[in-house]
Amino acid sequence: MTAIVFGVLIPLLGTTLGAACVFFMWGEMDRRVRSALSGFAGGIMVAASVWSLLIPAIDRSEALGKLSFVPPVLGLLCGVGFLILLDVLIPRLYADEDGEAKNPRKLVFAVTLHNLPEGMAVGAIFAGVIAGEAGITLAAAMVLSIGVAVQNFPEGAIVSMPQYSGGMSKWRAFLCGAASGVVEPIGAVITIMAASFIVPILPFLLGFAAGAMLYVVVEELIPEVSESGHQRLGSVFFTLGFSLMMALDVALG
Repeated sequence: MTAIVFGVLIPLLGTTLGAACVFFMWGEMDRRVRSALSGFAGGIMVAASVWSLLIPAIDRSEALGKLSFVPPVLGLLCGVGFLILLDVLIPRLYADEDGEAKNPRKLVFAVTLHNLPEGMAVGAIFAGVIAGEAGITLAAAMVLSIGVAVQNFPEGAIVSMPQYSGGMSKWRAFLCGAASGVVEPIGAVITIMAASFIVPILPFLLGFAAGAMLYVVVEELIPEVSESGHQRLGSVFFTLGFSLMMALDVALG
């Protein structure tokens, strides 16, 4: 149980460490660092979506025979659809008609809301671990949490540093950045607590988690690498992250 508690808190740790950049950085995070982090997190999340989420979801639906893909696919589509809905709604919360931020403080709420599905994804895989589902290992769940934490690192900095630039003290800016990640362990814990209800629909939820992960990779991480000017570096770290997650999932599964 201690390992599961720690695993649920890992994504928050990534956000907190990112928010702490406000104490050490005066400008934006170096593009090479962001490209490497985005690529590495993207590789881990794509591999986790396949080996830790979709394949176990398909295996658990084997009673459906050739239709065993249906629950995971439906979940994946819903996961992507939910993130698209958030992306449509969130800009209205903190941007004007031209897309410019009305108030940097509202960015905290926007990022917090966007982090909720990631917390639910972590909770879903740990719920599978607790339920003793075949194909879902504690090691794989931990690595998935680490991947989310790596992806959260620049997000924490993106939230805290504009607060400081806007006149907020470093400590308050740090707390705002760290607070944006609190919703992830909360979402994970709620998902785990509902495990008795979740197990029957676990294939759907694992697919949902995979859809949320893949959307984050395609919508946020890949563009981050492409726009950084260091695509090769990002590609190398994407491959490293993917290989690490695949190797750990297969070796420890």
